[in-house]
Amino acid sequence: MIELLILYVLISHDLTMYGIHKRISENFSPYTSPSFGAIKPALVRLEKQEFITSTKIMSDGGKLSIYYSITKEGLKELKNLLLKPLSSNPLQFLSDGRIKLSCCSFLDEQDCLEMYNDIKSNALLHKVNAEKILNDEYTPLSFYQKIVLDNAICEYKNFISMIEGLEKENAGNSK
Repeated sequence: MIELLILYVLISHDLTMYGIHKRISENFSPYTSPSFGAIKPALVRLEKQEFITSTKIMSDGGKLSIYYSITKEGLKELKNLLLKPLSSNPLQFLSDGRIKLSCCSFLDEQDCLEMYNDIKSNALLHKVNAEKILNDEYTPLSFYQKIVLDNAICEYKNFISMIEGLEKENAGNSK
């Protein structure tokens, strides 16, 4: 997901690694907070794959800065990453889904609808799985497990409702 975040923040501006970290924090801190230790290797991978380029610039004060910019191939990769199916791991799903939804403005209407459908179907699956466990009379659950499962079900319901709202908004804008 770090590659998606980097490519997305580079759409509008060339940025240094510090600028990338700052822009990711500004836009995505409610869902994720990647460290410089995660960003640096991702930048190396993206540059090696020619999804970004770097330019070294010497400031007036004599400090070397490296600016990163997205390439045409990087724009294609960003679209691929946004449309790639989400992890089936429920722990990663909500965070990754929120990130993808936050980046949807990059996609055209049809691609947004495709992404909404994928995310919503996965959210429904996770919700149903949590409900099965909660309602299974043969699975002994503690009070705390029941509360946590109930909360997860509520999160999935809210997430599905949000996606349905985005679908309606998208349909309204296409008319």
